[in-house]
Amino acid sequence: MLKTACIHPEIMRLLSLCGHGDKILIADGNYPLDSKSGSAAKVYLGLTSGMPEVTQVLKVLGEVVNFEKAEVMTPEGEQPPIFGEFKELLGGMELSGLERHAFYSACCQPDVRLAIFTGEKRTFANILLTINVA
Repeated sequence: MLKTACIHPEIMRLLSLCGHGDKILIADGNYPLDSKSGSAAKVYLGLTSGMPEVTQVLKVLGEVVNFEKAEVMTPEGEQPPIFGEFKELLGGMELSGLERHAFYSACCQPDVRLAIFTGEKRTFANILLTINVA
Protein backbone atom coordinates (compact mmCIF):
# COMPACT_ATOMS: atom_id res chain seq x y z
CA MET A 1 0.00 0.00 0.00
CA LEU A 2 1.12 3.54 -0.75
CA LYS A 3 2.17 5.71 2.19
CA THR A 4 2.28 8.99 0.29
CA ALA A 5 -0.14 11.88 0.61
CA CYS A 6 -1.57 11.14 -2.85
CA ILE A 7 -3.15 7.77 -3.48
CA HIS A 8 -4.83 8.55 -6.83
CA PRO A 9 -3.21 6.04 -9.20
CA GLU A 10 -3.43 8.11 -12.39
CA ILE A 11 -2.13 11.28 -10.76
CA MET A 12 0.78 9.34 -9.22
CA ARG A 13 1.57 7.76 -12.60
CA LEU A 14 1.54 11.12 -14.36
CA LEU A 15 3.62 12.82 -11.65
CA SER A 16 6.24 10.09 -12.00
CA LEU A 17 6.64 11.07 -15.66
CA CYS A 18 7.23 14.75 -14.84
CA GLY A 19 10.62 16.34 -14.40
CA HIS A 20 12.17 19.68 -13.50
CA GLY A 21 10.41 22.47 -15.37
CA ASP A 22 7.29 20.53 -16.27
CA LYS A 23 4.01 22.11 -15.20
CA ILE A 24 0.80 21.08 -13.49
CA LEU A 25 -2.50 22.96 -13.73
CA ILE A 26 -5.00 22.69 -10.90
CA ALA A 27 -8.25 24.17 -12.18
CA ASP A 28 -11.48 25.24 -10.56
CA GLY A 29 -14.90 23.99 -11.59
CA ASN A 30 -15.40 26.92 -13.97
CA TYR A 31 -12.20 26.39 -15.97
CA PRO A 32 -12.59 25.19 -19.59
CA LEU A 33 -10.16 22.31 -19.05
CA ASP A 34 -10.77 20.46 -22.29
CA SER A 35 -10.10 23.47 -24.53
CA LYS A 36 -7.55 25.35 -22.38
CA SER A 37 -5.01 22.75 -21.30
CA GLY A 38 -3.45 21.75 -24.60
CA SER A 39 -2.05 18.24 -24.79
CA ALA A 40 -1.75 17.83 -21.00
CA ALA A 41 -3.09 14.62 -19.51
CA LYS A 42 -6.43 15.48 -17.92
CA VAL A 43 -7.77 14.14 -14.63
CA TYR A 44 -11.33 15.05 -13.71
CA LEU A 45 -11.57 14.99 -9.90
CA GLY A 46 -14.66 17.16 -9.56
CA LEU A 47 -17.05 15.00 -7.55
CA THR A 48 -19.72 17.56 -6.76
CA SER A 49 -20.02 21.32 -6.42
CA GLY A 50 -17.19 22.43 -4.15
CA MET A 51 -15.46 19.03 -3.88
CA PRO A 52 -12.58 18.77 -3.92
CA GLU A 53 -11.27 22.30 -3.51
CA VAL A 54 -8.20 23.44 -5.42
CA THR A 55 -6.42 24.09 -2.12
CA GLN A 56 -6.99 20.48 -1.01
CA VAL A 57 -5.40 19.20 -4.22
CA LEU A 58 -2.53 21.70 -3.92
CA LYS A 59 -1.83 20.60 -0.34
CA VAL A 60 -1.59 16.94 -1.35
CA LEU A 61 0.55 17.60 -4.45
CA GLY A 62 2.87 19.78 -2.35
CA GLU A 63 3.58 16.74 -0.19
CA VAL A 64 4.57 14.71 -3.26
CA VAL A 65 6.59 17.13 -5.43
CA ASN A 66 8.45 20.44 -5.00
CA PHE A 67 7.44 23.57 -6.87
CA GLU A 68 9.65 26.44 -8.01
CA LYS A 69 7.03 28.73 -9.52
CA ALA A 70 3.29 29.36 -9.26
CA GLU A 71 1.21 31.33 -11.75
CA VAL A 72 -2.36 32.49 -11.28
CA MET A 73 -5.04 34.13 -13.41
CA THR A 74 -5.40 37.67 -12.13
CA PRO A 75 -8.73 39.48 -12.19
CA GLU A 76 -9.22 43.17 -12.70
CA GLY A 77 -9.63 44.73 -9.29
CA GLU A 78 -9.04 43.13 -5.93
CA GLN A 79 -6.92 40.05 -5.37
CA PRO A 80 -9.04 36.97 -4.57
CA PRO A 81 -8.66 35.64 -0.99
CA ILE A 82 -7.64 32.23 -2.35
CA PHE A 83 -4.31 33.74 -3.49
CA GLY A 84 -3.36 34.11 0.18
CA GLU A 85 -4.19 30.45 0.74
CA PHE A 86 -2.04 29.49 -2.26
CA LYS A 87 0.91 31.45 -0.85
CA GLU A 88 0.51 29.85 2.57
CA LEU A 89 0.35 26.33 1.12
CA LEU A 90 3.43 27.09 -0.99
CA GLY A 91 5.49 28.28 1.97
CA GLY A 92 5.22 31.98 1.15
CA MET A 93 6.17 31.64 -2.54
CA GLU A 94 5.23 34.69 -4.58
CA LEU A 95 2.56 34.19 -7.22
CA SER A 96 3.15 35.33 -10.78
CA GLY A 97 0.01 36.89 -12.19
CA LEU A 98 -1.19 36.53 -15.77
CA GLU A 99 -4.28 38.07 -17.31
CA ARG A 100 -6.95 35.59 -18.36
CA HIS A 101 -5.96 34.99 -21.99
CA ALA A 102 -2.24 34.88 -21.16
CA PHE A 103 -3.03 32.29 -18.46
CA TYR A 104 -5.03 30.21 -20.94
CA SER A 105 -2.14 30.41 -23.39
CA ALA A 106 0.39 29.35 -20.72
CA CYS A 107 -1.81 26.37 -19.82
CA CYS A 108 -1.84 25.18 -23.45
CA GLN A 109 1.96 24.96 -23.76
CA PRO A 110 3.62 21.55 -24.24
CA ASP A 111 5.38 21.71 -20.86
CA VAL A 112 2.02 21.46 -19.06
CA ARG A 113 1.99 17.72 -18.46
CA LEU A 114 -0.97 17.34 -16.10
CA ALA A 115 -4.25 19.25 -15.77
CA ILE A 116 -6.52 18.47 -12.81
CA PHE A 117 -10.16 19.59 -12.78
CA THR A 118 -11.74 20.08 -9.35
CA GLY A 119 -15.18 20.93 -8.02
CA GLU A 120 -13.89 24.27 -6.67
CA LYS A 121 -16.50 27.02 -6.86
CA ARG A 122 -14.40 30.03 -5.82
CA THR A 123 -13.52 32.25 -8.75
CA PHE A 124 -9.93 32.69 -9.97
CA ALA A 125 -9.00 29.50 -8.12
CA ASN A 126 -6.70 28.21 -10.87
CA ILE A 127 -2.99 27.69 -10.37
CA LEU A 128 -0.23 26.65 -12.77
CA LEU A 129 2.72 25.10 -10.95
CA THR A 130 6.26 24.52 -12.22
CA ILE A 131 7.97 21.45 -10.78
CA ASN A 132 11.33 21.95 -9.07
CA VAL A 133 14.07 19.42 -8.41
CA ALA A 134 13.57 16.95 -5.57
